[in-house]
Amino acid sequence: MDLPAVKQSTTENDKSKKMTQSVVTDDYDPYEHRQVKHPTNNWQTFAHFLKASIGTGVLAMPAAFANAGYINGFLLTVIIGIVAVHSLHILIDCMYELCKRKRVPYLSFSEAMTVGFQEGPPIFKCILPIAKPFVDGFLAFYHFGTCCVYVVFIAESIKQIIDEYSVVLDVRLHMCFILLPLFLIFSIRNLQILATFSSVANLLLFVGFGVILYYVFDDLPAIQERKPFETLNKLPIFFGTVLFALEAIGVILAIEENMEKPKAFVKPCGTLNLGMLIVLGLYIAIGFFGYLKYGDKALGSITLNLPQKSILAQGIKIFFAITIWISYALQGYVTANIVWNKYLAKRVKDTGKHVLFELLVRCAIVLLTFAFAIALPDLSLFLSLVGAFCLSILGLIFPALLQICVQYRTGYGKWKFRLAKNLLLIIFGAVGGMMGTYVSIMEIVRAYTKYT
Repeated sequence: MDLPAVKQSTTENDKSKKMTQSVVTDDYDPYEHRQVKHPTNNWQTFAHFLKASIGTGVLAMPAAFANAGYINGFLLTVIIGIVAVHSLHILIDCMYELCKRKRVPYLSFSEAMTVGFQEGPPIFKCILPIAKPFVDGFLAFYHFGTCCVYVVFIAESIKQIIDEYSVVLDVRLHMCFILLPLFLIFSIRNLQILATFSSVANLLLFVGFGVILYYVFDDLPAIQERKPFETLNKLPIFFGTVLFALEAIGVILAIEENMEKPKAFVKPCGTLNLGMLIVLGLYIAIGFFGYLKYGDKALGSITLNLPQKSILAQGIKIFFAITIWISYALQGYVTANIVWNKYLAKRVKDTGKHVLFELLVRCAIVLLTFAFAIALPDLSLFLSLVGAFCLSILGLIFPALLQICVQYRTGYGKWKFRLAKNLLLIIFGAVGGMMGTYVSIMEIVRAYTKYT
């Protein structure tokens, strides 16, 4: 997207024009000028939001609580959830403000960061040349990593069912079997079409959660048998897993961009707040009671703890495999959109072949996620690494940096409160991200040694 340049003028006539333009800019509403080819209504957007936010992360919450304890797990999940929602709000608000200033209907995450660095403190000028590819790279890598996790989850779920009723095979072979279904769902390039799939998936999800809670509440142990607090060295894994579970920043921005009425997204009782309230409540319930039930034996997905002999439990694993299969297309949408629309499409001069080449790019992405999943089929460690490394930067640090830049012109308020708040947010994201990434990598090295 070409950003309009702001020309400097010295004559009285130019100053008058500039003042007039400033008034017009204040009245400019980017939402009213946004044109979307296939807009989604509020209900479709809400369905996408729930589907994007409720994935394998919620099923890993009992394992996350096992790394924190039930009191620590509850309190820290609430804190991380509030911080994550606040970060999304300031990110979307800052993108909207920059759109008003530049009089454009929409700026992508990377474009907004670039404009923000241009208008922010001079110290950020040195990173302007790499800002856009850096943000795009992190977004693409995060959602690519999420797709890798989904490949592992689907294969593990199918393996448990096949192992029980047929022949025992390596999980990597099951990954091979799901390649074609992944190609098919990932070939859908339209979020409006995917909305129908998301609605069906949400229905299956809530049925599945009902069955999980049925097994969890059956003969629930006394709370005294579980630890209220865990040692500090386990908290980085918890941080990465919960952040992965709660944040789906690229998909959230994508579905907001494609809304028919985007103002409804950030209202006090809008899609973002209501959706995150449901998501956070569900995550805490599954995490707390799942840990109470299974304790330190909680696996990377609670579905893997369900009884192997129960037909109902095996059926629910199929439900969740289907929903995560649909989520694969939603999460991968961001990676494909960045790789193809932003960087590769302009290199293909024959526009008639754009669809073919985009499908080939999508096939390549599926094959790469398959290759990474084959290399390390450990669900919980993959979750923690992706969450700690990518989302601490994308979901916490970048939004805080962007607000610092956007408010540079207007000031940070009394005692520079807004600046201090954002600096604390950056420190929180940096410390948690570095610790979580380090611990996750060490655990992955141990797991890789075991698998090889």
